[in-house]
Amino acid sequence: MSDIQSILSIAKRTLEIESKAIGNLIELLDDQFAHAVQYILESQGRVVVSGVGKSAIIASKIVATLNSTGTPAIFMHAADAIHGDLGTIQKNDVVICLSKSGNTPEIKALLPLIKIGKNKLIGITGNMDSVLAKQADFVLNTFVEKEACPNNLAPTTSTSAQMAMGDALAICLLELKGFSSSDFAKYHPGGALGKKLYLRVADIVVNNEKPQVDIHTSVKEVIVEISSKMLGVTAVMENNKVVGIVTDGDIRRMLSKYDNISGLTAKDIMTSNPKTVDVETLAINALKLLQEKSISQLLAFEGETYAGVVHIHNLINEGIL
Repeated sequence: MSDIQSILSIAKRTLEIESKAIGNLIELLDDQFAHAVQYILESQGRVVVSGVGKSAIIASKIVATLNSTGTPAIFMHAADAIHGDLGTIQKNDVVICLSKSGNTPEIKALLPLIKIGKNKLIGITGNMDSVLAKQADFVLNTFVEKEACPNNLAPTTSTSAQMAMGDALAICLLELKGFSSSDFAKYHPGGALGKKLYLRVADIVVNNEKPQVDIHTSVKEVIVEISSKMLGVTAVMENNKVVGIVTDGDIRRMLSKYDNISGLTAKDIMTSNPKTVDVETLAINALKLLQEKSISQLLAFEGETYAGVVHIHNLINEGIL
């Protein structure tokens, strides 16, 4: 079995090499980067990102990041482009080509075809003397001294640098467009991430029962209401307005306090001034309120109208917690 310290030493060396290379990109940034960002920002088309080998994989990731942050993008493999997929590039599109050497045969074959279409070309390369660097309208320098691979062969540091440069492009575009968390939610409607950004209390309470009793309702009927609605709580109403709340906890405290409960009503055991939340509140903020108050339910209101109950279990089931 390999020595644990040796394994950790290799891992640390790899991360040190790659982190140093990404740090060096800061010094390589120049006006070319800024002009590239400005051109994409003002473009009426999409961003077409291309590469071969490992660079193609990074290109796909950059496309995903751009799309999720509000910049329409599409991936085009450089090898496929020269064998029928060149039609991917439309009139107003901006093309980004990734290549460590900038001299791969597929990239060299693709460049003049891009020029014929008069699309602007952004090159991301680690070789400023390459064909790609010389023919690109804007060049983003991702030079790295060496790969993390001890043989200096497997693309590791160079692909990390490409990915970091792509992230820098995407975040610049995001901020310059004023892309907000609500915009982000539109592009990420699925899963817990999206729900944290868009799911409202109204979206939850509509699926729940709406427990409520009158202020003069007997304790027995209060218990039946709480049990039947299965939310561990009921609102207490007087003249169509909420005046209190009865929870499972209130029922337990009542049983420990009174020997005879036959004459008791909701008014006798309710808690006045219950914690409430507006139906337009984000579910994630409702969760924070539940946690701050160490409670399990909130009464939801639409204006001054009682709308229902949001329970912490609802939030767990939605994946918010």
